[in-house]
Amino acid sequence: MQAALRTQTTQHLFSNRAHTTYHHHTVTDRFGTFPAPRLALLAAALFVAASATAQSQSSTEYRFSFPDAVHHVMQVEATFHNVPIKPLTLTVSRASPGRYAAFEFASNIFEEHFTDGSGHPLAATKTDPRNWSVPNPDGTVHVSYKLFGDRVDGTFFAVDTTHAHLNFPAVLMYAPALDDDPTRLTFALPQGSDWKIATQLYPSADAHTFTAPNLQYLMDSPVELSNFRMRTFTVPPLVPSGKTETIRVVAHSQASDSEFDAYFASVQKLVREEQAIFGELPAYEPGYYTFLADALPWDSGDGMEHRNSTVMTGHQLSLSTVAHEYFHNWNVERIRPEGLEPFSFRDTNMSGEMFLAEGFTQYYGNLALLRSGITSANDLGAFADDLTYVLGTPGSSYRSAMDMSRLAPLVDGSSDDFPKYWTNDFVSYYSYGDVTALGLDLTLRARSNSAITLDDFMRAMWHAYGKPGGPAPGLVGHPYTIADVETQLATVSHDPAFAADFVRRYMAGTEKVDYAPLLLRAGFVLRKQDGPPTLGRMRLKAADHALLVADSTLIGTPAYNAGIDRDDELLALANTPLATPEDLQKALGAHKAGDSVAIHLRRRGQDVHTTAILADPTDLEFVPVERTGTPLTPQQQQFREAWLGSKAK
Repeated sequence: MQAALRTQTTQHLFSNRAHTTYHHHTVTDRFGTFPAPRLALLAAALFVAASATAQSQSSTEYRFSFPDAVHHVMQVEATFHNVPIKPLTLTVSRASPGRYAAFEFASNIFEEHFTDGSGHPLAATKTDPRNWSVPNPDGTVHVSYKLFGDRVDGTFFAVDTTHAHLNFPAVLMYAPALDDDPTRLTFALPQGSDWKIATQLYPSADAHTFTAPNLQYLMDSPVELSNFRMRTFTVPPLVPSGKTETIRVVAHSQASDSEFDAYFASVQKLVREEQAIFGELPAYEPGYYTFLADALPWDSGDGMEHRNSTVMTGHQLSLSTVAHEYFHNWNVERIRPEGLEPFSFRDTNMSGEMFLAEGFTQYYGNLALLRSGITSANDLGAFADDLTYVLGTPGSSYRSAMDMSRLAPLVDGSSDDFPKYWTNDFVSYYSYGDVTALGLDLTLRARSNSAITLDDFMRAMWHAYGKPGGPAPGLVGHPYTIADVETQLATVSHDPAFAADFVRRYMAGTEKVDYAPLLLRAGFVLRKQDGPPTLGRMRLKAADHALLVADSTLIGTPAYNAGIDRDDELLALANTPLATPEDLQKALGAHKAGDSVAIHLRRRGQDVHTTAILADPTDLEFVPVERTGTPLTPQQQQFREAWLGSKAK
């Protein structure tokens, strides 16, 4: 998933059941005696028929239709077969894979009706906001309900007359007692529509029907129904014994043909660049991996990883989202923290390793853009932005990367709207993990003359915890802990003391890597950006002839020290009226750091006058040494190329 907690630097496009074997020679039944060849065919046919019947009776079936798409309503019908003769609990998820906060998806369900296998009404009892207890007199429970959805992103559900975008935790009423059973899903497309279906669900002989082997896989399988464009490419293995994998690129967007051509070509570059990091692609259970892009002006911006697909939404087709989300099909989908496996749909999921699951992915997403040439090799602005944010936020001085990771259930898309102090006491584990990965990668390279890198560490994590697989599709058999991280780092670095020290200080602790000398090895100077003095980082919104301070001010900044806080309306700085952020920048440009300036603000109807001492700008940048008038040495060039050069040869 891509971070939605702060503005990210983005690169836009131009912007099963056991198998039974029968061994017979002859058999006599009421139909007569058959020779072995005919018997074998008959037995196989009977077994297939019996298996199909058993599955249809023991699995859950869903049917989705769209009679009222214009009002963003979908019809869902679910049938639960061969369940024990006792009240059946049906529930709606409170969590969604790739999201870590709790959501009340049940709030959009209405007009639910329950019947038994003969169609007789059942008097279900709603035991809490997301659970129903349903009488079950004959072993079959059928429920139909309507569902409203009008948000296109990686978490929710949306339908209109142009498409339907399904994230199953936001859609399904399911039976927890049947978690391990297979499910069959049929999509009844609107009559006369040009919709097609794209998903990582398993296909069947019917183009409109798909299956999932269990609940974990089902809930992790988004669906896009629309008149999308799809192109496919294959990725050959990097080793002779490897397997060629198929990648599908689906886009429901307004991009022109030429724009989609360029996007498709860049997706291929990114896939191959990330394949080179691990040396191989995962084995995709349905036989392919699918990028599901929904890029329209009214969509919400998001990226959401899944085991064999990813959802990418926003106003445009975004390559930074591709780079980030595709790396997830190793890191987090298969290399998975213990706190997320198995994923709980009933409540929040917490892990102290989110900085690695999401933050290291952020690092490698940025790195893949650089290595592939989509971003200029000298443009390290994404890394500089995250380093500025982490080092400049007070919370990073007393909460570690692991501490911030454990806050994910409270911040990751949480719908709680009461005021929080996140500006000062929280740092995104995306950014924290990004700069931790940056520091570790450069440190490993500096210690070994680039012979040992973070790529080696990620491959070690893959072979130890990801590649071995799990007990069933959608499940991971070897989730890791921070102790496992230390173990693999010790193995890769050949230095257990170094590994223990790095984990203790920079992952579990709040110390920060000394980045300047490490970056200089690659020929980059770490320095503060030039610019006017500052009041400190603030969220500002244009108000009525004023600037509204939209969040808490940062502890220790000139604005904080001057007593400025959230909901204050800035009216003037040094007698210069303020109505837009540009007005503030212009007013600050007339001063220098250390100047004392008068500030006029309005607070809850009262005029307030205060004074602020301006400070130097705090934004950091990574500048190539050759732009500072210093020649790039051969050693720096070699280090830079080993770090940022393409690995997809």
